Amino acid sequence: MTTTAEPAITDAVTAVTADTDTTDTEATADGAAPVDRPPIRIGGEAETIRTLTAAVAGGALPDVFVSGGQLVHLSRVSGPALTADQAAGQSAALPVQADPLTASALAFLLAHHTYVHRLKKNKDTDKWEKVEASPTKTALSAVLSSRYWPDVRPLTGIVGSPVLRPDGTLIQTTGYDPATGLYYAPTAPMPAVPTHPTAAQVADAKHFLLARLLCDFPFVAPADRANHLALLLAPILRPYLGCLTPFGLISATTQSSGKTLLAEIPGYIYGCKNLVWRKGDDSELEKSITSALHSASPIMLWDNIAEGTVISSAVLAQLLTGPQWSARMLGSSGAGFTATNNRLWLATGNNIRLGGDMATRTILVRLDPDDPHPDQRDQTAFGIPHLDDWLKNPANRVTVLRHLLILVMDWINAGAPRSGHTMRQFTAWAQASGGLLAHHGIDGFLDNLADMREADDEDAEWVAFLARWHELNHDRPMTSRQLRQQAEIDIVNSQPVDRWEGTFLTDEQGRTPSAKSIGRHLTGHIGRWHGDYVIRSAVDSHKNARVFWVETRTDDDHQADRQADDDQIPAGQADLWQ
Repeated sequence: MTTTAEPAITDAVTAVTADTDTTDTEATADGAAPVDRPPIRIGGEAETIRTLTAAVAGGALPDVFVSGGQLVHLSRVSGPALTADQAAGQSAALPVQADPLTASALAFLLAHHTYVHRLKKNKDTDKWEKVEASPTKTALSAVLSSRYWPDVRPLTGIVGSPVLRPDGTLIQTTGYDPATGLYYAPTAPMPAVPTHPTAAQVADAKHFLLARLLCDFPFVAPADRANHLALLLAPILRPYLGCLTPFGLISATTQSSGKTLLAEIPGYIYGCKNLVWRKGDDSELEKSITSALHSASPIMLWDNIAEGTVISSAVLAQLLTGPQWSARMLGSSGAGFTATNNRLWLATGNNIRLGGDMATRTILVRLDPDDPHPDQRDQTAFGIPHLDDWLKNPANRVTVLRHLLILVMDWINAGAPRSGHTMRQFTAWAQASGGLLAHHGIDGFLDNLADMREADDEDAEWVAFLARWHELNHDRPMTSRQLRQQAEIDIVNSQPVDRWEGTFLTDEQGRTPSAKSIGRHLTGHIGRWHGDYVIRSAVDSHKNARVFWVETRTDDDHQADRQADDDQIPAGQADLWQ
């Protein structure tokens, strides 16, 4: 977006050049010097670098900010004009974008917003004249190489809807907000939201959201509706809380349940980028995340993941618990790409399962229409008939957003009470969201955490394995070799008998692992509870090997008799795992 430089900015540039440019303006190469652009006089390469650096730092160029040590420029993007129907169907795309300032972009801005010139002696008049000039690419690149710009306004992000400042006030004025470093560029005309809403306005907002917007979605339990409302509110609360938000999983029992539409609600309101999920490929997932973070969209969505997919990704788990995302760019020898992780990450699918550490990083929203033909439900009887089409109207999206903001401001005016929820790295978010929902009498938030654990396939497999281990061996210490031998199929009366009843650990090919692999797996889970079971370990001096046993929450007497040793196996004993 291009704006006219403010007087203070013009004065700053004049100050930069006043001590070196004392000649009167006479003529440029094409006639008269412009009067609407502040002058910047350049000379030799070194002088030019210093002068341009000072000019940029002094505010010579409009809409230039610094983000992560790099200069960026806010601009609009031209394109084919959309028809009224096309415009109505677009989700909330941000009207401006921030692009890193390159040498060519810097040259463009200087040419359009300043008068860069050199002094050249006229051979006929023997007088010095101003001649417009363009800095060399080397000089421009040198200016941009600096990572320290203390006088340039920092840009922490672009938002297309009002958000809450850390002091509890609402950003509602279009443009740059110095308190947060955010640039507010509304995606649709947004009427002022009352900072002190009346009781009637609050009641109307709650009724609209619960009795109209969300009333027809087949939530399994109140927790699922409350969890979705918390996800809807997350982009508004993020600048206020300054914390991470968990992964939002919308899982349905069957197709046409409304899961995509449920995810589209925040997408339409705030802006959404759709991503492609590639099963079991963390390297591709890393590339996808890096590419997505180049977009300013607040919502990142993996829609319609294949049915029954197990979401178990170390890359995604790392993303959700880190305030910064860093990735090495392919084909680049530079520092790579770094971005602030300030997005809401969502996924939808049918009967989606969780694995690894994802269960403790996910908030679950479940849908179950309990209908063999959910796609044939009568849309005209819904609270908002044909909600998907209704959301395509920008005015309707503003209506939804306004009601959400009214609930937020009423909660702020009540002192922003918190709840007692805890959720790993997301406790600050959980306590604020739980407090806001409880303030408005919306129950059930995070009440389905037990169901989340059931959706964790890996944990369920460990629970079954440890339960059967304890049933077979009680608390008897065993080496991994002994455990592996016990997993062998017995032949009784010419019939195979699996004493583990199919619960023993298997590898990705469904085969029983080697004793060494079993030892590694067990060591990685020492002291970690799975349901009511936990693995304990010690080094048996008589066997000169590490041994393992399983305890339950009811084994207090046995736990008092043993001390688990979680240290690494002493050097030279690794081969004894077998």
